[in-house]
Amino acid sequence: MAKVARPAQTDGSQASYRRASFWLDDLVVAGRDRLQPRAPLTSDARFDVCLVGGGLTALWTAYALAKADRALRIAVIEREIAGFGASGRNGGWCSALFPRSAGRLERDAGFEAAVAMRQAMVDTVEEVGRVTRAEGIDCDYELGGTVVFARNDVQRGAARAEAAEAARFGVDRIEYWDQRTVSGRFGATGLDGEAPAATFDPACARVHPAKLVRGLAEVVETMGVSIFERTEVLDWSAGKVRFSAVDGHREGVVSARHVIIALEGYGSQLPRARRRVAPIHSLMIATEPLPEEVWDEIGIRHGQTFSDYRHLLVYGQRTADNRFAFGGRGARYHWGSAIGPEFERDERVFEHLHAALRDLFPAVGGAQVTHRWGGPLGIARDWHASASYNPRTGVGFAGGYVGDGLSTTNLAGRTLADLVLGHDTDLVRLPWTNHRSPLWEPEPLRFAGTNLGLLGMALADVEERITARPSLTARVIAPFTGH
Repeated sequence: MAKVARPAQTDGSQASYRRASFWLDDLVVAGRDRLQPRAPLTSDARFDVCLVGGGLTALWTAYALAKADRALRIAVIEREIAGFGASGRNGGWCSALFPRSAGRLERDAGFEAAVAMRQAMVDTVEEVGRVTRAEGIDCDYELGGTVVFARNDVQRGAARAEAAEAARFGVDRIEYWDQRTVSGRFGATGLDGEAPAATFDPACARVHPAKLVRGLAEVVETMGVSIFERTEVLDWSAGKVRFSAVDGHREGVVSARHVIIALEGYGSQLPRARRRVAPIHSLMIATEPLPEEVWDEIGIRHGQTFSDYRHLLVYGQRTADNRFAFGGRGARYHWGSAIGPEFERDERVFEHLHAALRDLFPAVGGAQVTHRWGGPLGIARDWHASASYNPRTGVGFAGGYVGDGLSTTNLAGRTLADLVLGHDTDLVRLPWTNHRSPLWEPEPLRFAGTNLGLLGMALADVEERITARPSLTARVIAPFTGH
């Protein structure tokens, strides 16, 4: 198969990697990381396991495999640097969120399977904390939970329903906080002139994602894993991965019994995975550090993450250095699953995010936005993340996290390790294991469907404000978004 021509993401310089996110820039500012690419792979090689992609999925898989068998020869191949993709750009929520709702999992696989999946996700939040402490990865991990504000009657109804649904499955300890409780703790506004209510989910930790992914890369190297950066994968098949050094353009082949594809949204750029996921961009802003008295008024504590019950999702955290890191959807899908630096900067979306933050927390006031960035999420056609492995071919995949991947990647890594090693564990019997999502439609149907879905979520928020009733548009869209 001929090489697929794609525009370069970066020129390999520190400056180009710093621009990718506040998190990566912060590593350089703090003097913790020079973001210097590791050496590329420049000749044919043989390994037991070849992991394609240098993000958290690949690194957690490498970690689990190396822990289980130090004799394994493991390679990680990354086109840029470890953590360049979603792993170094996300909102820093180490949460129990999974893109497929528990109710939908129950309908698909039964009550016990849904409970098992929920328990695995809740356990994974603390597992990430356990490993980072054990391995000395200082990533600002703090288990503070998530507050989701319900800012009008419709949203308050949704919040109560979510808490009740969680209680039915008996795993998630989601609490409903009434308006009096919320107004006494937070300086958040409602949409209807009343104080918001909220739900609180304790199963979420605030982390600095770039510290996590770059720290994990260093840990697996000490365990004997080989990481090759500035090395582009061109294609793969059973037992083989064809690559080219980005700077030298020499092509070669890695032979490996096990090949794991861990590219998330970037997988859409390779022919064999082009329609497995659709890359949808999510954008973020970070403010300058805010004074303690402002945070006292806002009420968000260290370790807490937050959102609200709008349909066009927003998400945020209070960083360890007292900034807001705040993001959300709104950027459109690009024809042919195109990905490029030009799609990571949309001033319209950045302004929307800044306005949404000030609207939710007026105490933000005139705080300056210091960083703007974005990147592609990977969305499966049925919004069902999966970790799969074919023992006959030795090829595995993981992804489709829809932005809920910071913790789910850890579960994927442990699951893939058990599948590769042939271990019969509870993880390999979870309902997401070896799930195969349908392929996305070809263009122009994919372009029309994804962008109509994004438009529909925005319209659903407007509809609820006007009618003061749950959105009919949202009800129509729900089956296509994992609910």
